[in-house]
Parts: sequence; structure tokens; C-alpha cells
Amino acid sequence: MRKRYLYLWFRFLAADRLAKADPNLKGRPFLFYAPERGRMEVRAVSPALIKEGITPGMVVADVRAIFPEVDVFLDDPEADREILDRAAEWCLRYSPEVAVDYPDGVMLQIAGCPHLWGGELAYLESITASLNRGGYRVAVGIADTVGAAWAIAHYGGSQRIIGDGKQGEALLELPPEALRVERATLQLMAKLGFHTIGQLLKIPRASLRRRFGTNFLLRLGQALGTEREVFKPIEPVPVFLERLPCMEPIRTAKGIEIALKRLLDLLCERLVREGKGMRMGVFKGYRLDGEVVQISIGTSRASRNTMHLYKLFVLKIPELEPALGIELFSLEATLVEELDEWQETFWGVGSSDQKKLAELLDNLAGKLGKESISRYLPQEHHWPENSVKITRKLEEQSKTEWRTDHLRPLNLLPNPEPIEVMVTLPDYPPLHFRYRGEIIRVVRADGPERIEQEWWLQTGPSRDYFRVEDERGVRYWLFRLGIYGKEKTKWFLHGYFI
Repeated sequence: MRKRYLYLWFRFLAADRLAKADPNLKGRPFLFYAPERGRMEVRAVSPALIKEGITPGMVVADVRAIFPEVDVFLDDPEADREILDRAAEWCLRYSPEVAVDYPDGVMLQIAGCPHLWGGELAYLESITASLNRGGYRVAVGIADTVGAAWAIAHYGGSQRIIGDGKQGEALLELPPEALRVERATLQLMAKLGFHTIGQLLKIPRASLRRRFGTNFLLRLGQALGTEREVFKPIEPVPVFLERLPCMEPIRTAKGIEIALKRLLDLLCERLVREGKGMRMGVFKGYRLDGEVVQISIGTSRASRNTMHLYKLFVLKIPELEPALGIELFSLEATLVEELDEWQETFWGVGSSDQKKLAELLDNLAGKLGKESISRYLPQEHHWPENSVKITRKLEEQSKTEWRTDHLRPLNLLPNPEPIEVMVTLPDYPPLHFRYRGEIIRVVRADGPERIEQEWWLQTGPSRDYFRVEDERGVRYWLFRLGIYGKEKTKWFLHGYFI
């Protein structure tokens, strides 16, 4: 069977990733940068900037001169790699052979697959539509070779599918950039007047090798199918799933508990063999009427402690409705993590306090919901609302320490709220302020403490914070946004001191 390849080019991978995390960025001009030889170089841009001619490789300062309002973010290639890895795993539902092509592509070997969707066009549209709904825009190409599929995805325009054995014809009008060759080689081709691949095919191979090197001939051969290209598929993520069929339908809570205990024993034995622990699990019951009922749990750290996991599931068994009876049970660890010897000691005799803490958190999460428990860690940001991050992992450590040299309130508002103030002099604290219709008179004040924005992330006015106390002894944390005489100023309430 002739092999066929589908290439998915995530053209705006970094921009789509950030826009999913912050929907307010959709449609706005923003870019990603990284330091390069003493300057800040653009690595990726949003679609709004592409339309204005801003491309990777430019200098951030030049872009700011053209678009002062542009938002800039530090490039995070590891986050992009993680997204690509997850996308490749997701694509396994469309093909058993999927490979990642860093930094922004995923390849599928699709021979024998498209007919299940009604043909290559329907197959391609199903994949792209699903990715678009997930917030990621892709350009695609299908051909007999990886090189041709890559070329069509990047430079094919409206042409997306190349027929069997037609890659040579399809490449004729494409630019030399479609062959994945080095920039120096492309510059030389431009100087010599080669603007399409078809022009290059008219030159004898010996002349091409002499002028452009063997790597160019290799890439050309890979695109045409005369040279072999390595395709290394990813290894599918192992499914940690156990099933238990029943001789007779189970209707009682006791019967469900017995089935759960047996499945946990089997699953935890496998986790022990593979050195892993469960973080999230789903227990399902398949009823006689065709319905599926399920309960799920999460743990604060990876665990393969059968009794601990059993207690978490048992709390939710009353939520299962057996109806006419359950004929099949399944238990799946939907999220697993490595569990080495150091982690294992947390459940041992030498770390009883850690064990009790982890079990307490899991039990509380089981009764109150995992959203009711949060752990806070410091992170390096100037703005107070960004200097703390939330984690639910008990073992996660921060790269920075809590700061104790500044007096900051424990209770911050979700977002700073605007207030109206009366001040005697520009740099003085307020005499009183109006908040939610109430006038609050200030009897004591301390400040200001100036906090600037991170210049490498975004630009804007600074904040001057004041600690003030009213007549009742309640203390507030206020700030003035902007500097008098230089820009328009506004006042906000940001938190309370207890």
C-alpha cells in the first residue's frame, strides 16, 4: 500500500496558546520575543501583526516604534512543545502513526485511514474543524511524501491535497522555501534568479550539488519521493484501565464496593510494577439499560495506596444509580505520575505527618470538591495580583521565596476596584475616599510604595501604594495609578489588612 502523509502546521501556535489562556487577547496585536545577540528578537506574532507585515526575526524595538500599543511576552518554547505533544497524542484517534515535527508541526501517516471518514477531504476537514473548535488554527497538506505535505501546508495556499504520485507537478510553482533548506542556500538561489522549484528541476543534478550542496538534493529528493525520510511515530500513552464483568447484575452498594476493591487491587499492582501513582481516577458502571454511571476522584499527590484510594471512591458511591443493575465495571487512572522512592516515603512510617496531610486534603476534596482547596506559591512578578500562583500539588516547589520585607495585606480583591479620593497635595495619601457609595475617612496613612510594571512584559503607568486606616480601625491598601503631572491618574482599592 502506498503511504500517504498529512501535515498539520500550527501557524499561530504560541499566539493561540496564549489566547486560550487569556481570551481578551483575541484579535489584539501581540508578539513573543527572546534575547538574541544583545537584542530582543521577535519569535512569534499574533495574526493581527501578520496582517501589518510584522514577522518573526524583527527587533522588538522596531515593532514598538510602529505599534506602541503592542503587547509583548517572553517566548516559551517548552510550553509550545507541550502543546504539540498533546496535539500529537490527540491525533492518534485519526491514525496509529503520528510524529511531532518541532517547533510547530504534527505529521500523520494516513494510509488506510481516510475511508473511515468518507475520503481524504472529509478526513482532513474533520481534523481541522476539531482543532479550530479547540482554539488552534492549522494549515494542512496531504501528499505521498512528508516533504511534499510540508510544502503544501506551508505554501500551497488553497491547494491542500496532492493526488497519488503527483507531488512533482504540485511542487513546480512553489518557492524554494518549500524544500526546507537553509537560509543561506535560499539567499544564494534568490541571487541567481531561482524563484520556483520548477526552475531548479531543469538544472542537472551535478550542477545543483556543486552550487547548493548535498543537503539541498536530499531535501528535494525527500519531497519528490526519491529519497527516504525518517518518520518516527510517538509512543501511545499507556491506558491504565481495568474492567470487571459481572455474572449477574449488581444493584446493591455492597456489591459495588466489592467490585471497586477488586479493580483497585488490580490497578494498583500495575502502578507498582511501572513505578507510577494515580492522581485522577474514574470508576464507571455500565447498566443493563445502556446508560453509563460514573464517579471520579483526585489526589493531592500521586498514590497507589489501595485503601486510601478506596476511601475516596466510597465517599461518592451513593451518587451511582444502579437502576436495573450494573453488568460491567471499569476503573481508569486518567492521570498518572511517576512515583519514585523519595515520593514513596511520604506514605511510609518515617513521614506520618505528610501522609496524614495528604489524606486529609484528599478527604476534604472528596467531600467539599477539589475547587475548595488551594495552595499558594510565590512567583516573580511585580504586580501584587500576579506574584502568587495557585497549585493543588502538595509536592510542587516555587523557584522563589516569599517576600517578608514589604507589608502586604493577606486579602487581595480579585481585581482592584476604582475609588474616588480627596487629597490635599498630589503625592499625599487621601483624606477620605468613596467606595461603593460609602465615604471612608482616613485617620492614619503610610506610604507611598512605588511598584513599576515589568518592562520586558508590558509598559504602562506605575502604582503608588498607601496603607491607610479609617476611624473604625479598618486598614486598607490603596494605590494611585499613574504619576501626577505626567499622565492621567486613577485611584483603586486593592486589599484589606486583617
